[in-house]
Amino acid sequence: MNLNAVTTAIGQLGITLIVIAIIVAILEGVLYLLLVRLLKTRLAVPLMLVAPAAVGLAILIVYPLLWELNLSFTNMSLRNFRDPGLLGLGNGMFLGIQNYIEVFTQPVLPNGTTFWQLLGQTIIWTASNVTLHVLGGMALALLLHRQMRGKGIYRALIVLPWAVPQIIALLVWRTEYNNQYGAVNQLLNMVGIPNISWLSDPLWNFVAMVITNVWLGIPFMMVIILGGLQSIAGEFYEAAEMDGATSRQTFRHITLPLLRPVLTPAIILGTVWTFNNINVPFFINQNELETSDILVTALFRQAFQYNRYGDAAAFAFVIFALLLVFTVVYIRRTGSLKGAYE
Repeated sequence: MNLNAVTTAIGQLGITLIVIAIIVAILEGVLYLLLVRLLKTRLAVPLMLVAPAAVGLAILIVYPLLWELNLSFTNMSLRNFRDPGLLGLGNGMFLGIQNYIEVFTQPVLPNGTTFWQLLGQTIIWTASNVTLHVLGGMALALLLHRQMRGKGIYRALIVLPWAVPQIIALLVWRTEYNNQYGAVNQLLNMVGIPNISWLSDPLWNFVAMVITNVWLGIPFMMVIILGGLQSIAGEFYEAAEMDGATSRQTFRHITLPLLRPVLTPAIILGTVWTFNNINVPFFINQNELETSDILVTALFRQAFQYNRYGDAAAFAFVIFALLLVFTVVYIRRTGSLKGAYE
């Protein structure tokens, strides 16, 4: 039975690859006739090379976004589950911007938690995590950038949390936060601190989420910063040493400015990933404490627990708009990516 299933899966994969190859060949043939034979443009080859990827992105990303945008103007839910059509105009599902208004004015979670409370919790969650990621990653990168024995072993051990599958790591962490048998409380008991209700107390559950995510995120930031440190030429530090600069002055006037082109995209990625990180809040918040929910977990609950698909679609676009505004403002304020397009 298993062999037949594997054979069937391989056959379906082969058919899919053949269909994709045929579509790409047809696309390239049409573009060749249009760009080379008819228009005779010099950009024919680059456009032909980019075209398959652009079509693939349009199918995998643009179309689902447009479908979700269409869904956000309807009242689609588990009780009203049918094809919405275009904006739900033909079947009485059209709500206009009502879903977007309710995101800001109506409670998002059952106990009355609003969008604004979730936004505040998300900002605290994101700011604390990204700050600790950058500070911890910077400290470890500076330590590992120095001459020391066993540097490769230390790097491998530090990167290990990032290499372990996140779901497995989170399940282990949730076990370690057990009030009676978890290793975290046992370690605290050894220094005279009583048990902490990590999974049931609202404050400590949020702290547990931050601790877990910092443990998971520091290795990534360390690798990025360490790569940036290794790209800085040693002549800058030699010149600073000859001028009598202290270590603090060297770090402030040489290391940080030259790391900025590396730190900016890393901080943006870290912010977006942390803002949208559903795994840590979902698994560590075992008792579904609303004080530990963030925007993306509330979105998940609306879509897959409360089955309010139109509301969830509008909620998703609000989150997307927040992240887009942050990214644009951060890039403009820092000006760190000017070298990429000037």
